[in-house]
Amino acid sequence: MPHWIDTPAALDAHLQRRPTRIGLDTEFVRERTFWPQLALVQIALDDDVLLVDPLAPGMTDALRPWLTDPAITKVMHSASEDLVAFKVACDALPTPLFDTQIAAALAGVAAGIGYQKLVERITGVVLPKGETRSDWLRRPLSESQLHYAADDVRYLFAVHDALRTALASSGRLGWLEEDCARFVDNAAQDEGERWPHLGMRSAQFLDADAQRRLVGLLRWREAQARASDKPRSWILDNELAVTLARTPPTDKTALLRLFDSQPKAPRKLADPLWQALTTPVDDEAAMPLAHAASDGDKARLKRLQDAVSTRSAGLGLPDGVLASRRHLEALLESGQWPASLAGWRRAELQPVLEPILAGPGLAQAPAAG
Repeated sequence: MPHWIDTPAALDAHLQRRPTRIGLDTEFVRERTFWPQLALVQIALDDDVLLVDPLAPGMTDALRPWLTDPAITKVMHSASEDLVAFKVACDALPTPLFDTQIAAALAGVAAGIGYQKLVERITGVVLPKGETRSDWLRRPLSESQLHYAADDVRYLFAVHDALRTALASSGRLGWLEEDCARFVDNAAQDEGERWPHLGMRSAQFLDADAQRRLVGLLRWREAQARASDKPRSWILDNELAVTLARTPPTDKTALLRLFDSQPKAPRKLADPLWQALTTPVDDEAAMPLAHAASDGDKARLKRLQDAVSTRSAGLGLPDGVLASRRHLEALLESGQWPASLAGWRRAELQPVLEPILAGPGLAQAPAAG
């Protein structure tokens, strides 16, 4: 049976055993907030599972030494949102990290594999999925919730052992350490996208001035969502943001008239929104424009993708692990290697991609006969 931990003293007592690794997972709620609300922390310790109540007074402070101890490897699966939850609740991030989803990809098992499928593939155990939509903030948690939560860490050590052995035999443990360290660094430095319009397809159809206005609105929305702890779409939805950027109202009165026809319009935020819409962004001279790819760009991107696919097959890596389409687009757009393709990825890719990047413009492909 898992142990319910609802006092810092009880958690501290277990830490005295000085484990060299722990299995770690969280349950959180993020339906009505910008930041994930940490609702439960699961810790695997040898043959024990601790279910830690982070809502108990002092518990988030008591968790911090577990998260930051460099002598304890934190084994997690698909840890991205868990990292954010820990950062917000505990002001700490779990390091060093061994992410079993990343490890499975680098070991050639599968890219983006879920925890249940990975456990089944490695251990043969089939885990139930019955509590995936539970209310984890309620107290007390049901027996079904407790068992489900415990299973989320109970098999992490078996998965860790199998994947670590596979990576060590292929010489790829360094790859995993590099990827996990970058994962944690990204969570620590998260301040939002500098150019959020580039992720919106509709921005491609706006002229340069409208794109600058859109950047101002999206940056304001991001800051407002973080400060108020509300989902971005509750502050300003994408459709209205694009409408305002494309055809800005002539004055604040016109803005309010537009809001009257928009049921999701943030009428209470009209003043700061108007300021964001009418104030130029301070770094607009450096702003890249969103645009539809030309035929030449599409052809060159296809060549990059084919080269990556060939190299991935040679390394026994699943598609998308070595470089995603988005990362290749960034490389093609700027000519600079993005941080996501640094380290071991650049070492593997640069010899095969540089000739494509440095080559002349691609000739028009012959028409099919």
